[in-house]
Amino acid sequence: MKNPEQQAALLARREKQKIEGAVAMKEYLAQEAATRRKTKRLRELRLAKEQSEQAGTAAK
Repeated sequence: MKNPEQQAALLARREKQKIEGAVAMKEYLAQEAATRRKTKRLRELRLAKEQSEQAGTAAK
């Protein structure tokens, strides 16, 4: 059995880990969302470029 000081320290450490984990997950999800937005934008740009190239080739 741990003494009250050890129990309090353990509880504080677990609480800190819980908070840090939540912050890390929030940051991870934000980065994932940013990557998805960037990928979507780049895909749209690529498709628009391909479409304009095809239209230019078809017009010749």
